[in-house]
Amino acid sequence: MSLHFNPRDITWLAFNERVLQEAMDDKVPLHLRIRFLGIFSNNLDEFFRVRVAGLKRAMDFKEKIIAESFYQPPSKILQKINEIVIRQQQNFDKTWKKIQGEMADHHVFIKTSKNLTVKQKEFVRKYFDEVVESNVIPILLHENTPMPYMRDKSLYLGVAMRKKDWQYSSNYAIIEIPSRFVGRFVLLPTEDPQEKDVMLLEDVITFNLPHIFSYFGYDEFSANAFKVTKDAELDLDNDIRTNFAEKIEKGLKNRRKGKPTRFVFDKDMDKALLEMLIRKLNLTKKDSIIPGGKIHNFKHFMDFPDVFEKYEKPVERTSFTHPAFENTERVTDVILKHDVLLSFPYHKYNPVIDLLREAAMDPDVKSIQITAYRLASNSKIINALIYAARNGKEVTVMLELQARFDEESNLEWKEMLEPEGITVLIGIPNKKVHAKLCVIKKRAHNKTIQYGFISTGNFNEKTARIYGDHLLMTADRGIMADINKVFSVLKKPKDDFLPVLKTCKNLLVCPQFMREKIVHHIDREIEEAKAGRHAEMIIKANSVSDRALIEKLYEAAKAGVHVRMIVRGIYCAVNQKEFKEKIKAISIVDEYLEHARVMYFYNKGAEDLYISSADWMTRNLDYRIEAAVKITDKNLKRELKDILDIQSKDNVKARILDKKLSNEYIHNDKEECRSQMETYRYLHAKTNKK
Repeated sequence: MSLHFNPRDITWLAFNERVLQEAMDDKVPLHLRIRFLGIFSNNLDEFFRVRVAGLKRAMDFKEKIIAESFYQPPSKILQKINEIVIRQQQNFDKTWKKIQGEMADHHVFIKTSKNLTVKQKEFVRKYFDEVVESNVIPILLHENTPMPYMRDKSLYLGVAMRKKDWQYSSNYAIIEIPSRFVGRFVLLPTEDPQEKDVMLLEDVITFNLPHIFSYFGYDEFSANAFKVTKDAELDLDNDIRTNFAEKIEKGLKNRRKGKPTRFVFDKDMDKALLEMLIRKLNLTKKDSIIPGGKIHNFKHFMDFPDVFEKYEKPVERTSFTHPAFENTERVTDVILKHDVLLSFPYHKYNPVIDLLREAAMDPDVKSIQITAYRLASNSKIINALIYAARNGKEVTVMLELQARFDEESNLEWKEMLEPEGITVLIGIPNKKVHAKLCVIKKRAHNKTIQYGFISTGNFNEKTARIYGDHLLMTADRGIMADINKVFSVLKKPKDDFLPVLKTCKNLLVCPQFMREKIVHHIDREIEEAKAGRHAEMIIKANSVSDRALIEKLYEAAKAGVHVRMIVRGIYCAVNQKEFKEKIKAISIVDEYLEHARVMYFYNKGAEDLYISSADWMTRNLDYRIEAAVKITDKNLKRELKDILDIQSKDNVKARILDKKLSNEYIHNDKEECRSQMETYRYLHAKTNKK
């Protein structure tokens, strides 16, 4: 069978187009459509900082490595990326224009420097003088001087200035928009109490350009926004004698030197200024030079001011207490009796924090060990761990310093935790620790009792409000024993740590052994299908790009295994003519971000179900510490399977994942099923049964 794969980066752009579809959908509430535009923009920024930068570096690799890693030559993929991004940008601009029209229907207007009332002009001058001016530092551009350092993620104004009576060419300057210090949005006073006028910070600055450059006596100004996206990958060396935290800090500093991977600008920018910027940034036709509208760095629109009429949040968009914890004072008592599966954001996150707080105060608790990848800004998880340490508990935190774009904040957490007497682990060289694990150990009545939790997502109470994840709270001795083995490796990393992880009996762990077990499960389904018996598997993930596992999917489909895939983002598999059973693959993009990883195998009716921290990507399976746990409680298995079935039936927010990456919505004559709403109803109904 001739194998075919869609390139990972092209399928990622197809995912981001699904995000854009949400912004284009008239049925989505207006404030959420603006938010989806912000998410789309933020996603694209990270894509250029990481993936496009990687593709450009890969052009220097040997052909064999290119073929294995990218499925197509990087130059061809980059060309396709540029075509798709320009098309998506056009759709983005049309969508934003349409949304602005709808905002006007709600009496919400984006004001520029050209359409202010007299009262608003006075306000903008005063606001600039009191709040903004101290953060604005213009830099004059000259042909013979090098380009000043351009901060990644920042937005800039390119300013052209001239005097009417001069016959000479214009002078130019750039100004960094200080959104980090001031905030991007300014609410203006209005005569009509129903009207809400919002001004962007760059327009506040543009209005005040005559004041900023008054020293030079210019009387004509034009200002247009632009931004530069840089290569942000960390290239860490393999010298394990160097302090790992120092390597991270060095990598953060090196980002200042990153090569530009994309230049996005207002298409109305002064032509001579545009040419000067392109020249000074050393950009060529091979680089992504993308003309756009007036507004850039749209990521800030994820936090657009709450200026719309009161939005009635559906009850299905609220969180509720898991029924196991409704009438109990101590979470610990429940967990020691039976397993509990929390499904966020439907269930409240409180029990996770409460369990740690109870452990912090329990005199019998001796130790807490936990992994941390991305934490909330004012993390209640960390606060509970600090209280535990102050109460004499032995606390160990595996803090992943390589969590992309969170490295700096994780270094700050490290500096906060260590003075409290908390042991901070920083992992294994060249292996990210992505597993979501916690084990609490207590000693009571001459017995050691262990309990904790394992999750598909980060221990982050903020993202748990919008990320769809599963978390198993358990006192299962086998699971706790395996989590302890993982921590024993993290505490004393050796060159050959794999044999220790291989002894895990209740967790599937990466690197290597999760992959082996997944292949084992698929092979068993293939055998059943070939014998003419029912064979089925359901895989839910964020991304599916690993070539070997995709080939296994092809083998299963060819044998007649019923394969269902629910994949939010990257999906490189395609259906082949030789398949006996077509792979049914969908992607659900809705108000909550689908983040859970779940694996289901029919196994002759025994039904094996796992929740996992790992996607089906080579980086996860072979180069990270990951963990999946088997769900054994029959009620929890049924619950997880029911949720997978609900998601498989989605015909409102589900798109078909096909070879053409067309992102067509699923339309059928079956009863309407919006899976996130139905999942809420399904789980909430259990609170009434208790």
